[in-house]
Amino acid sequence: MRFKLLALFLVPILAHALPGFYAPWGKDTDLSYTTAEIEKEPPEHSLSVRIAQHIIHFHQNVLSPVDGPRSHFRPSSSNYMKLAMEKHGFIEGFLMGCDRLMRENGDEWVYRKIEENGKLFKYDPPR
Repeated sequence: MRFKLLALFLVPILAHALPGFYAPWGKDTDLSYTTAEIEKEPPEHSLSVRIAQHIIHFHQNVLSPVDGPRSHFRPSSSNYMKLAMEKHGFIEGFLMGCDRLMRENGDEWVYRKIEENGKLFKYDPPR
């Protein structure tokens, strides 16, 4: 008797209920790229950013191979500064790179770690 009474009240409610689960593949279908978005040219950087990129490129390809890699981070500090300047502009990117250089040491910090060639590195990309 209780079951019939419970069913009498639950059937109309369940008939009009919304589904509790939606398939996840429907919401990501609009993330496909058009060819115009893929072929978009990179933004033009200021003169100061381009000069700094050339100086960093010289450091990475001429000076750094003499001493060998010393960075405890990935991306390396010079690459971090270059990426930060491209993303945030010269002044803010330069300050972010200087801050990163001050933290460049072998001390334990609270960073995510990644393994590369059997060695652990601190992972800290520019935001």
